[in-house]
Amino acid sequence: MSAPTADPRLTIHPPSLWRQTSIMVKRSLIHTKRMPEMLSDVTAQPIMFVVLFAFVFGPAMPTPGGGSYSEYLLPGIMGQTIVFTAFVVSNGITSDVDKGIVDRFRSLPINRTSYLLGRAIASLLHSSIGIVVMSLTGLAIGWRIHTSVLEAIAGFAMVLVFGFAMIWFGILVGSWLRSVEAVNGFMFTALFPLTFLSNAFVPTEPMAPWLRAIAEWNPISSLVQAMRQLWGNGPHAGADAAFPLHHPILATVLWSAALTAVFAPFALHAFRRRTTD
Repeated sequence: MSAPTADPRLTIHPPSLWRQTSIMVKRSLIHTKRMPEMLSDVTAQPIMFVVLFAFVFGPAMPTPGGGSYSEYLLPGIMGQTIVFTAFVVSNGITSDVDKGIVDRFRSLPINRTSYLLGRAIASLLHSSIGIVVMSLTGLAIGWRIHTSVLEAIAGFAMVLVFGFAMIWFGILVGSWLRSVEAVNGFMFTALFPLTFLSNAFVPTEPMAPWLRAIAEWNPISSLVQAMRQLWGNGPHAGADAAFPLHHPILATVLWSAALTAVFAPFALHAFRRRTTD
């Protein structure tokens, strides 16, 4: 008597990693659609930041190179916004773990990495809305791109590449800390000094020598200077500036690769450990 054959209808064929990731991205977008107030940080806040810095603080700020402070400012605020992509993804992961949503995903025949990739892509899309809103607000107050279309696109690409690197830091923090409150406190403490201790809002030349060195080697300074260079906003770095400001595009790519290489393995390990406990 021959052995019974398996019913092919009972065979489970999990979707590809890309298909799983796209489903996770769609889930996040649907969540945002049902709770549009989640977009306040990339709609109302960017307008508020641009207007406050340009019209309240701008007149008191030195205008580097004698140019427009609005043009100097916009790359800095965009750099700050993309850094806070890490904030978005860390809060999302911590919330999903606390609510048991990740445990539900673990009970399904899906790759755990698809959840993280879906969160990462959704967070980039979320922050990209803020970049678009800032660009439109900047155009309204006098910001312009003075270079070619390809250079303009390259500037926005720099933002996304650096944002992807920061996402791994957000995944690490979201997997490491146990509550949304703890994540909020840690991320504000870590990211706000990082964004302000840079060339995002003021030039580094008047700073004390030791503080200037920290600011010019800050990866956010490289990103902001790369955008200014690609868009024709603001002056070139001074002769005595640090290497990253003289080669900001190369420095941004290297910083992004280094941050990803450092944070990604720890983030994956922390997430697996958190969701296995």
